[in-house]
Amino acid sequence: MPYFVYILRNPEGRFYIGQSSNLALCLERHNGGDVTWTKSRGSWELAYSEEYATRQEAMAREKALKGFKSKTALRRLIAQR
Repeated sequence: MPYFVYILRNPEGRFYIGQSSNLALCLERHNGGDVTWTKSRGSWELAYSEEYATRQEAMAREKALKGFKSKTALRRLIAQR
């Protein structure tokens, strides 16, 4: 089963980075108010994703993306795809 690292973006330009084995369900949960951090911050769209063979790889990449120092770095990454 593949795992995905994803970046969500809301209309205000905020980002949320996470990992999941089901991107569609994940987006549904974020927009449905099931995730505490995202529920009061507007509607979310999938801006970027990467696929990995194992959850460990996805978690390592998620941690690396969360370590980016600025939104500009995330915007550049998203623009590359």
